[in-house]
Amino acid sequence: MMAKAKLMDFDRALELFEPVLGFEVHVELNTRTKMFSAAGNPAHPDNHEAAPNTLVAPVDMGLPGALPVVNEEAVRSSISLGLALGCSIAPSSRFARKNYFYPDLGKNYQISQYDEPVAFEGSVEVELADGTLIEVPIERAHMEEDAGKLTHMGGSTGRIQGAEYSLVDYNRAGVPLVEIVTKPIVGAEARAPEIARAYVQTIRDIVRALGISEARLERGNLRCDANVSLRPRTAPGEQPAPFGTRTETKNVNSMRSVERAVRYEIQRQAAILADGGSIIQETRHWHEDTGTTSPGRPKSDADDYRYFPEPDLLPVEPADDLIERLRAELPEAPVARRRRLKGEWGFTDLEFQDVANGGILTEVEATIAAGAAPAAARKWWTGEIARIANAQEREAAELVSPADVAALQALIDAGTLTDKLARQVLEGVIAGEGTPQQVVDARGLAVVSDDGALIAAIDEALAAQPDVLAKIQDGKVQAAGAVIGAVMKAMRGQADAARVRELILERAGQG
Repeated sequence: MMAKAKLMDFDRALELFEPVLGFEVHVELNTRTKMFSAAGNPAHPDNHEAAPNTLVAPVDMGLPGALPVVNEEAVRSSISLGLALGCSIAPSSRFARKNYFYPDLGKNYQISQYDEPVAFEGSVEVELADGTLIEVPIERAHMEEDAGKLTHMGGSTGRIQGAEYSLVDYNRAGVPLVEIVTKPIVGAEARAPEIARAYVQTIRDIVRALGISEARLERGNLRCDANVSLRPRTAPGEQPAPFGTRTETKNVNSMRSVERAVRYEIQRQAAILADGGSIIQETRHWHEDTGTTSPGRPKSDADDYRYFPEPDLLPVEPADDLIERLRAELPEAPVARRRRLKGEWGFTDLEFQDVANGGILTEVEATIAAGAAPAAARKWWTGEIARIANAQEREAAELVSPADVAALQALIDAGTLTDKLARQVLEGVIAGEGTPQQVVDARGLAVVSDDGALIAAIDEALAAQPDVLAKIQDGKVQAAGAVIGAVMKAMRGQADAARVRELILERAGQG
């Protein structure tokens, strides 16, 4: 069993060292077919449930004589993303072979881009929770293909260590990727973990707005490798110390985990350096259950991959008018969109942050567009829907559509449902029982609006509690609560408590 790493207090680590960050974010494009073959793309919604090794073509498997063909849609998506990141688009970019051996890479090399990426030299504006804006410099965004997926069987951890055998699924091999690489980010200081989270969230918002990826971290549509290094503090006026040795924490699969992983690595590296040790340049794996990282493999440099130009593909040379057309089609920038929506909806900073941090900005916006009031839309998505999503370990957007949430709220607004009944209807919608109205009809959940039925239940409750009736008649109207409870129970919750109270007071001569 691996010894637990020694950690330094976070604030103390920042007194001694300056953190330097860098991120490599991989975005799976949702094209219908793969990057270099006509096989179906598992990142496309139509193919999510495909059985292993059914979305494959000879080129994905590395079969002799199989030749790649570039996916035109993937190139357009990559250019759009580069433009949204403020990058220059290369008039000519080319593919290269990145050579390494691993069972999920049928060809023993990955087709990627090396020294001639499609997009380069950009920056993206990131907004932190308190409204602070940070400019993150982008070095490049390049096109490549994904590798297949290994499932390690027989071990207790699901990792290769201790596994009896491994299964290979080549469905993912050849999925179109755009890798976004930042330049080193300095000056983050104590906000480094927060910046990490906000940056990945901004990338997710950009690719979703472009419509080029579902950008679901838990599905691997968006994967972040977080690079962290520390350099010693120097006295004011002195030359800054050179960058320290970095580690690369791989494929962190949630916003919260990105933040936690960066914080952990700062504390771990600081403890090693303060004790006179040195940092190993390596990949590290994040463990969500323990909130720790563990060593992976020594990190290779570019020379180790023996890059050379891909001989089977021509350079990509997009026409100027295509680039300008894609530029004109760019959606609103995430920071501008967030500020506009916050103002339009009238949310407080905290209310808006709940929506943004929950990754449900698009869903709340669509719910409001479908007719719900902003406060109601926020209440449902950050409340009951978020609770169910957490309990089921699913994304909120998977559970219910904005249109159904708006329809559910409309039934409340019309007096057909109470909040309590609406929660039951929501459960039915999530369970696949139909639209809110269909669930109401099938389960018989509508509010009883017939005063005659309500009065009959009230009279029965009053007869059972004559002392309560006397108290109400003496002016102690708060005593009506006991009768309301009895009526609501008799009506199985399908009564409007406010209307029941009005009728009770009328019967007691207090209305």
